[in-house]
Amino acid sequence: MGRLARIAKHPVHPMLVSFPIAFFVVALICDIVRLVTGASTPYWTLAYYSIGAGLAGALLAALPGFMDYLSLVRPEVRRLGLRHMLINGVVVALFMVNFYLRRPSGMAAAGESKVLLLVLSSVGVALLGISGWLGAEMVYVHGVGVEKDERDRRTAERQMR
Repeated sequence: MGRLARIAKHPVHPMLVSFPIAFFVVALICDIVRLVTGASTPYWTLAYYSIGAGLAGALLAALPGFMDYLSLVRPEVRRLGLRHMLINGVVVALFMVNFYLRRPSGMAAAGESKVLLLVLSSVGVALLGISGWLGAEMVYVHGVGVEKDERDRRTAERQMR
């Protein structure tokens, strides 16, 4: 395996992805609460800014993620990485559309399209879960980003049981 983007032996990409995930999930929760309660004001604003922060965080996390992808050499891991990256691209595109529709002068700002925004948020978060699964498979099954000494130690411990 090639060089991953790291800080003190820790891969950077997994450190950064938790922020956009949290922001996108908050936006989905706001959409659900808004639809159920009918209250718009605080939830609309929170969802809008959460999506904006999530998009910024996603783009920031994508930089070391792409560097990590370029370092993958095993074909099966590279395929997983490509799927992970493509799904994340779709997630970002969905939330960009979502953000655009929510802007103060957008069609959804008038209170229309509550269901459309909920669908965009729901599909985006669902795809984020699938992408996260693939990312976890690269780490936990294929050892991407895991220090070789640590992985060897864990393998030896498993074999001793």
